[in-house]
Amino acid sequence: MRAHDLRLLPSAITAWAIAWVATGAADAGAPAWVVPTACWSAAAAGLVAAVTRSSAVRAAPTGGGAGRPRSTGGAVFALVAVAATCAALVATAAGIGLALRGSGPLPAAAADRSWVEAEIRMEAAARASSVAAWEERSTAWRAPATVIAVDGRPHRPVRVEAVLSGPAAAPPFGATLTLRARVSALPGSDREGFRLRGEVERIGSASALIAWTHPLRDGLADAAQRLGGDGGALVPGLAIGDTAGVSEELREAMTAASLTHLTAVSGANCAIVTAAVFWAAGRAGLPRAARIGAALAALLGFVLLVTPESSVVRAAVMAVVVLVALGVGRAGGGASALAVATVMLLAIDPWYSRDFGFALSVCATAGLILLSGPLGRALAKWMPRPVAAVVAIPLAAQLACQPVLILLEPVLPVYGVPANLLAAPAAPIATVAGLVGCLLLPVLPSVGFAALQVAWLPATWIAMLAHGTQRLPVQTVSWLPDAPGAALCAVAVAAGLVASSRPPGRGRAIAAAVLVVAVALPVGAAAGRPLVARAALPGDWQIMQCDVGQGDAVLVRDAGATLLVDAGPDPGALERCLDLAGIRRLDLAVITHWDADHAGGVAAIAGRVGVVLHGPLDGGRSKRALAPLVGGGAEVMEVASGASGSLGEADWRVLWPPARTAPGNDASVVLDLRSERFRAVFLGDLGEEAQERLRRDHDLGRADVVKVAHHGSADQSAELYRELAASVGFVGVGAENGYGHPTESLLDLLAHGGTAVVRSDQVGTSALIAADGGFRLWSERAADVGGDP
Repeated sequence: MRAHDLRLLPSAITAWAIAWVATGAADAGAPAWVVPTACWSAAAAGLVAAVTRSSAVRAAPTGGGAGRPRSTGGAVFALVAVAATCAALVATAAGIGLALRGSGPLPAAAADRSWVEAEIRMEAAARASSVAAWEERSTAWRAPATVIAVDGRPHRPVRVEAVLSGPAAAPPFGATLTLRARVSALPGSDREGFRLRGEVERIGSASALIAWTHPLRDGLADAAQRLGGDGGALVPGLAIGDTAGVSEELREAMTAASLTHLTAVSGANCAIVTAAVFWAAGRAGLPRAARIGAALAALLGFVLLVTPESSVVRAAVMAVVVLVALGVGRAGGGASALAVATVMLLAIDPWYSRDFGFALSVCATAGLILLSGPLGRALAKWMPRPVAAVVAIPLAAQLACQPVLILLEPVLPVYGVPANLLAAPAAPIATVAGLVGCLLLPVLPSVGFAALQVAWLPATWIAMLAHGTQRLPVQTVSWLPDAPGAALCAVAVAAGLVASSRPPGRGRAIAAAVLVVAVALPVGAAAGRPLVARAALPGDWQIMQCDVGQGDAVLVRDAGATLLVDAGPDPGALERCLDLAGIRRLDLAVITHWDADHAGGVAAIAGRVGVVLHGPLDGGRSKRALAPLVGGGAEVMEVASGASGSLGEADWRVLWPPARTAPGNDASVVLDLRSERFRAVFLGDLGEEAQERLRRDHDLGRADVVKVAHHGSADQSAELYRELAASVGFVGVGAENGYGHPTESLLDLLAHGGTAVVRSDQVGTSALIAADGGFRLWSERAADVGGDP
């Protein structure tokens, strides 16, 4: 058994860490050149030390016929020089990227919040997004793009987030668009440097290299609709990663079963394509060079077909890594190739270092290369060897990814590995049959549709498996959150691997003990934390912001009556908050709008709420959200500006939206609640333009508490927050949420107004107690709230 060559692993880890630091340098106020300069200096010092050490060893006399001594120190310095050079490369790339963002007309336009005429190239297919609610249209499009011209002049390529209105259909990948847009800056740590929001004036065609993929994608989507059911919705996702037709219920079920990776193009998809072409070329008698060329050409075509988003590029590179490792027959070569590929991708785009998808892709590939073999051998002691080899593959990927997944959500999935084992035979069949159908539909429609019908069967099995898993009890086990939880998870995984692979003895006993402690500590702490928090929570709280991840859920109490504003994305998270607060019954609930991060947790209050207020209905999403509430006996009422009522001894009034408003973020219900001791305003997900209109339509005056709009995005009206002049600002946001929420511009805006920011990602669930003309703050976790509430 050949050992893995791990010498390049420190270089990849160092490059990753430095890329993370370098991309955040601007946000920390450091010049972009500082990190690259330090890395190049370290690389030069390491190189000099390695050369000096090697020269000294060569000059040393040898005696007694002994061979020349080895330069152990020289080898160490050489590895340091390589690691520092890799770090310098990615830091330089980050510095160049930040410098490009700071040049040209976009920074000035963002500072002034002014309009520009921009020409952009779509870097992915656009997805639906909400726009201003009072406009006739109710859908806009959002996608990453690259700016190629501004105000008629060529512009250095800068990646931006485009929010587009105007087109009836989503602009395709590769298309060039001309739009008049308002510019806003995004944090330096974001992959996109700016957000361009505006009206599309012209749509140009994509290049010939890309345009051929558009009819294939459209044809597959149309044919999948004719297949029907959840299986039809999954076929495009399993084949080419197109999840536009997947319903919210199916998406939630796939997430609960840890099966969402099947509908995201992964290394497995790329490996299937390249391996199939390589095999077919071999059967045709082509030489090895021609087989490799054919496989690479097929991989390029597949990447273009599924659109080369960051996750697809990662998957393609990682698939090549695995295929090279298996193809050359050197298990040890796979780790080195993975390290080289990681450094290459970080040098191309240092912002991958902050992308959880990139981390999961690298960890999953590393798990397959490094862990599947040892796990298979360990499991073979308890089951037949072929079965052990099959079980080891998803288990290796799950164990390698779990510390990263803890950072996203501090839970351990109970059914993830079994569900993936049951889905494993079906996924490749659906992928291959779906891709064949996609390619044949334009030339042989009947044969292509028959292939899609074949793909529909395993896709339906996967959908049934997801729904069945979702109905099982005890979906997850709680774990410690954030970096400590991830570190303990990594320790537990390492200890488990050592305990399962070592022979009986002292080493195995120590590893087993470490495993027990590493699991008991976070599970015990996570299980005991609600008990401790419940005992510490003051009984006289008035307003509580629930920690529900990336979403909103706020409780208000007055004179024995309780109100809930929004339900967050997860029923389980909302249920935990209600248990902490001791709330068994709600008098009133407000669903500000129908996005999943505000309405996804309504199942937790079904049968527990008397009256539910909501904004404009939007069809499927509102129907799904209201159904369990109506089924539980709630009275549901659509409200608009002017509606009013009471909560205990407090009064509430709806300030927004105007009557006959189209649904969307900017149709969020804005609630103004006044009690004897405080006034609170809840802004939903209103954007800047809607906030400005709200401010013009109402004489708002000062509030004590504001629920900050849209989780602290940059799309805010400074004038509105200055007029409210709140003492406390609640921001419901998930840790490392990937959206950059809350943005630095919003935090600066609140700080200048003297508003203390209470962020759920930092303090967990928090509560305010009105006292002496101000508030006392209680929270699950201590953190600086940026002011004195």
